[in-house]
Amino acid sequence: MSTPLLEVTDLAISFSHPRPAVRSVSVTVDRGEVVALVGESGSGKSMTARAIIGLLPDGARATGSVRLGGDELLGLGEKAYTAVRGRRVAMVFQEPQTALNPVRTIGWQIAEALRAHGGVRGKAARARAVELLTEVEIPDPEERLGWYPHQLSGGQKQRVVLALALANEPELLLADEPTTALDVTVQAEILALLRRIRDRTGTSILIITHNMGVVAHLADRVVVLRQGDVVEAAGTRELFAHPQHAYTRQLLAAVPRLPEADDGVRVLADAPAPTGEVAALEYDDVSVHYGSRMRGRVLPAVDGVTLRLERGQVLGLVGESGSGKTTLGRLAAGLVPLAGGRVRVGGEDLAGLRGRRRADLRRRLAFVHQDPEASLDPRFSIGEAIREPLDVHGVGSRAARDQRVAELLDAVRLPASFTKRRPRELSGGQRQRVALARALTLDPQLLVADEPTSALDVSVQAEVLELFADLQQRLGFACVFISHDLAVVNTVADHVAVLRAGKVVEHGAAARVFGDPAHEYTRRLLDAVPVPDPTVRDATGPALHEQREQIA
Repeated sequence: MSTPLLEVTDLAISFSHPRPAVRSVSVTVDRGEVVALVGESGSGKSMTARAIIGLLPDGARATGSVRLGGDELLGLGEKAYTAVRGRRVAMVFQEPQTALNPVRTIGWQIAEALRAHGGVRGKAARARAVELLTEVEIPDPEERLGWYPHQLSGGQKQRVVLALALANEPELLLADEPTTALDVTVQAEILALLRRIRDRTGTSILIITHNMGVVAHLADRVVVLRQGDVVEAAGTRELFAHPQHAYTRQLLAAVPRLPEADDGVRVLADAPAPTGEVAALEYDDVSVHYGSRMRGRVLPAVDGVTLRLERGQVLGLVGESGSGKTTLGRLAAGLVPLAGGRVRVGGEDLAGLRGRRRADLRRRLAFVHQDPEASLDPRFSIGEAIREPLDVHGVGSRAARDQRVAELLDAVRLPASFTKRRPRELSGGQRQRVALARALTLDPQLLVADEPTSALDVSVQAEVLELFADLQQRLGFACVFISHDLAVVNTVADHVAVLRAGKVVEHGAAARVFGDPAHEYTRRLLDAVPVPDPTVRDATGPALHEQREQIA
């Protein structure tokens, strides 16, 4: 048998605190192979990748062995590692925006990578940059060399990051959550591109992801980590069909799924008719424009949208980036100026509310944002963060407020002792539970949840979704649930609106929209979702990738 390109043997990584970040990880990657590292946050996936490329945080100590093509990497000095990074092994990070220099053109950044690692300059560097952008399928590559990152879409930025990683033809590509920040159609394009790059160049890929659909559609083998240890490793088809470890079975069971076409009556049910009561939220032919008419450039973010959300119901908003989902959510709180139409919350027209009436209405609204770490003040304890809305509005006595905090922590299944902790002391899932508790402090009638689970790994996401569904049913609040993950929306929403370029192209019961879509765009969105089943990948093969490339 040939020697693997990458051999990680008994890797352990420790810091000053007692529990090591990685206990004992052994992974191999053959030439031209795609291997996925999966597991919950804190399982050691990213630390393993950083050890391979020599980018561990200060204070980290690594032992064991990391061999690339037979050469030992662990313990190399910084100068020696510089010769490895970019040339033999390259890394693609989760957020392309932070990986690109915002004040330098795309062409300059690729040329700099070529100069730093390969000594290529001048016309040769420009020609190679055009070749790389062509390889990652950027349209009009010569023109794009002069563009800045802000002029590119999220998917195009990730393609540029791939071009930078491939600039010096590395043997190994490390991809750390490369599609998490992307919507479903762009994710499908990047996955198909990664497979084509592997097939064309023979580059090996070690991908880190919590998306089991991505694993099923891209990886040849899977290594499952838990608390710094490998608990299972197998071929992708074998692992999905016959998982051996209880933790692997738990991960697979936590994956949200879309309805199948043969679900029968449940799929064919349509959106519930209006109850006759005052709706929780109404959008009546609303439009929002960005830009200035005086400058002659007006971009419609929302264009003539009419939707109704009944009390106690959940409306899912889905669509690609830029489709208007978040703008509609912000409209519900009057945070975006209307260009036309009306927004009514609980029957009251937002445009006509002033002073105390507007403040009272906003008490009945709450938001849960995508990143709980950014939405919680790091200076506040958890108890202070949850109690703040009560303090601001002067609700009850101090003892009553503290009692309300204890009730909310219990409602989101966190211990009372968490009142003294700071956000940095909690996991991502625990912080999102705190954000949900804070949003529910004033008993809102309407909750707007904007990508509330996209930053969470699959098992924590399942727990938060279960908690959300339980709270929504018990407390009866209405909710606008915004997500690019169609399977997540199917889990929680009563009905769904599909948005494209600011317009609603389809609206109905979630089971009907996802199980029997009427609009071609909805069908294309569903076709782009990576199904967590390798047999689907093997059965559809190139045809599925070609279909995804045609998504507009």
